[in-house]
Formats: sequence, C-alpha cells, structure tokens
Amino acid sequence: MAENKKALDRILTLELARVTEAAAVAAARLRGQGDEKAADQVAVDAMRTELNRLPIDGTVVIGEGERDEAPMLYIGEEVGTKNGPKVDIALDPLEGTTICAKNQPNSLAVIALAEGGSLLYAPDVYMDKIAIGPGYEPGLIDLDKSPSENLAALAKAKGCEVKDLTACVLDRPRHAKIIEDIRAAGCAIYLIGDGDVAGVIHTVTPEETGVDIYFGTGGAPEGVLAAAALRCIGGQMQGRLVLDTPEKVERARKMGVEDPNKKYDMNEMAKGDVLFAASGVTDGNMLDGVKFGRGEIHTHTVVMRSATGTVREIKARHQDTSKFS
Repeated sequence: MAENKKALDRILTLELARVTEAAAVAAARLRGQGDEKAADQVAVDAMRTELNRLPIDGTVVIGEGERDEAPMLYIGEEVGTKNGPKVDIALDPLEGTTICAKNQPNSLAVIALAEGGSLLYAPDVYMDKIAIGPGYEPGLIDLDKSPSENLAALAKAKGCEVKDLTACVLDRPRHAKIIEDIRAAGCAIYLIGDGDVAGVIHTVTPEETGVDIYFGTGGAPEGVLAAAALRCIGGQMQGRLVLDTPEKVERARKMGVEDPNKKYDMNEMAKGDVLFAASGVTDGNMLDGVKFGRGEIHTHTVVMRSATGTVREIKARHQDTSKFS
C-alpha cells in the first residue's frame, strides 16, 4: 500500500495533467465544427496514447463504453506500461461532446485514478444523481426525497429561502417533472445542454458559479468522475444506476453490482486515495479552454488529490508542433 501511494504521488505531478492536456488539445482543434464523433475520437486517441506512457498497471473501469461498443478506452481495457501500481481509471476524454461541437462553455477532458478496486465498476448506463458542495451535515440530501424536500433542507442549512437557491439540471425531456417540481418550490434553475461533471463540480463554489445543488439523470461514467472530484474538493453526492431492463440488470450483475436499486454515496463510487484531473477544452466557469497562438498552445488544467485535499491549477504553454506532446 505504501508503494502504491508513493507511485500515486509521482503521477500527481505533471503526468496526469499531460493525459487530459493531450485530449483537450486534440478535441479543441475540432471545436465548433459540428462533428461530435470526430472530436470525441481524437480526444480518445490522444488520451489513450498518453495513458499508455504512464508507469501504471491500469484498468479502465469507467470509459467510453463496453468492449463491444467502444474500440478504445472501453470498460476493462488495460493501459499503462505495467511497470507500476495497479490502479482503477475512470475517464471521459471529451466531457460535453455537443458543447465542443458547438464551441459552447464547459467542455472538458477528464480523468480520475485510484488504487485498484477503489472506483465503482458499472456498465455504461444512466445514473440518477444529486449533489451539493462542502460544509453541510452529512446526509443533508437524499435521492429518495423529493426535489422540494431537498431544496428545503439545503435552504435551512444555508440560512436562506428556497427562492434564493439555484439548481443545475441537464436540459433533457426526461427531466420535465424534476424541472416542474423545482420551479414549483420557488427555486431558480440553471439548465445546461451537456457536461454534467462540470455541473456537479459547480456546486462546490456557488458564490462563483451561482449553482447550489445538482439534480438529474445522466451517464454513470460522468457520475463516477464527478464523485471522484467531490472526494478531492468536498461536497456530498448520491447516485443510483438506472437498471430499468433485465439486460441492464444482468450486465451490472456481471460487473459485481448485486443490488440494482442501491444508492451509492461518493465514498462508495470513489474510495481510497483518488486523483482527479481535468483540462478545459472550451472556456468555462472552472477552466479556460485551449488557446492556439503563434507557435504555442495554452492549456488550463486542475489536478486534485483526496488524501491531501490538494488542488493544483496548471496553466501551461506548449510548443505547437504537428504532434502535441
């Protein structure tokens, strides 16, 4: 275990940042071109190349999809040089593909890394999520409570009224009832078109983002990544896999999910010593997007670690060569 932690210390420096930087730069070259698949693919390719340079024996437990659906960075894929500690990896090479394709705010390249067996191993399905920032009594929010009950509890804890709160929700037809309930409670809503990892992280600094709470159903990969980030910077989060068909229940069972209705808190989705890194693809509340200058590329990355609570911001300037490295 000590050897594992020592290795994680090394990865915490520039190596993990390089992984997300490479993916962000690759995707940024296709910003605003309207081709989501192409932008996602170049980000995947770049992230995979950098991961295979790391001194780790890594397994992708949350990735681009399951093996039959994703040719690269699929769930179960092994990455790294194998000359290092066994680690779990959750990743999203391009969080917010639509955002990138439209050149809108808050598209990121994201990765989380933890000791082997520490990250939730689950199929690529939807997840119900709720999250708030740090500084509140544990268990303040709960997926089994209504939006109005959760909003009332948060308002009481903050010493304000529900009308003073803002909830972040993905703008999807499936959220019509949640949106109706939130508005009926008197709470404002910040609708986002994509990128719910950033949406969850926004709850950590409401004074900067204006977001107090996150509600909704989005991808399970993004849920685990968001939980990893909150483990590092503080907050509360619950998630429940949406296993609404026998086929999904069976897929989850094969991955070790025995209770299809289980509520996971962030400590169950991302246990132990967790590292998290994200680089901006487009400008956003948390990170600046990639900037291309005359012979230079500028990137903005955040790297966090749960064991120490350390948050590092890295603003880097790279030579713009034909192959980013």
